[in-house]
Amino acid sequence: MVQTPADINPATGLREDTFGIATLAQDTRVFPALVLPDARVIDVSAHFTDTHAIFDDWERNFDRLFSLSDTADPQLHLDGLRILPPLAHPNLLCAGANNRTHSAQMLTKNEFNQHNRLDGESDEDFFQRNYTFMEKRAEEGVPFLWAGLHSSLTGADDPVLLPPLGNQPDWELEIAGVIGRTARYATVEEAKSLIAGYTMVNDLGTVDLFRRTDIPWGYDWIAKHQPTFKPAGPFVVPAAFVHIDDTVRITLSVNGEVMQDWPVSDWIFDMATLVAYASERVRLLPGDLLLAGSPPGNGMHHGGLFLKDGDVINSSITYLGRQRNTCVTEDIGDRTPAIGHWPAP
Repeated sequence: MVQTPADINPATGLREDTFGIATLAQDTRVFPALVLPDARVIDVSAHFTDTHAIFDDWERNFDRLFSLSDTADPQLHLDGLRILPPLAHPNLLCAGANNRTHSAQMLTKNEFNQHNRLDGESDEDFFQRNYTFMEKRAEEGVPFLWAGLHSSLTGADDPVLLPPLGNQPDWELEIAGVIGRTARYATVEEAKSLIAGYTMVNDLGTVDLFRRTDIPWGYDWIAKHQPTFKPAGPFVVPAAFVHIDDTVRITLSVNGEVMQDWPVSDWIFDMATLVAYASERVRLLPGDLLLAGSPPGNGMHHGGLFLKDGDVINSSITYLGRQRNTCVTEDIGDRTPAIGHWPAP
């Protein structure tokens, strides 16, 4: 049963008794800030050089921020300020195939998996078999992660630049955990305390560029990290304020038409499991972002509906705020890509 979320202030999308951590710009000045649910802003640059400094000592700094949110006098309003990515240079770890329904849909429709379809098997029956496989993976399998580039981050209201290479720019809205402490070989239980907060990231990618047929492993993940392909924020909301249940929904529309609307709880592996797994492969650092995967409803699911110049993407995740990004063709002047598309086999 879908639960009703607690009171959310329409000014920000934040719950009334919470705050968001943001990186904002006023003219040329960039500063860390607390954003209150009614969009009033507390400049915390007197206490922290940037938001990375906040997460460098999260346990102590969360108490400081909580006190500031209650006692400091907000001097600014979010209107008129530019919202930058909440963290400027985090490491990005991205979970692939981490939503039961989305993964089962991809296995059902993906041309590379049709050899597993039984003779005469309907889409409905093939989907059910794939969904059962995802259930088994949740019980017996392990996550799949790939690394990203912070140079692809852009603000929650900034334009998305559509590059000349790639004809299938697609969306995948995701919740991301923010790491609050250095970690290596964390257990799942320990990983729960490593998650300082949550933010939202739209994991854009040019589908026709990263699904390659000229290499044995099939994917070129760097194609998902073109400039502006990771709209992030607007805020990091402390994990103490967010309980992951069926009230937390991922919703994305393009030009007013809803494309994604799904509960976060359809994860195959929850955030703590992803964090623990990641800590066995890399050293996690404060401020790292771990994207937890996207629900069904990307452009491929909608019959090959891809982004084009002028499209407007509106995104939201319950309790975490909203994004609004307009797609604009990237201006490359008189440049022409010298290497271009990968060759056909």
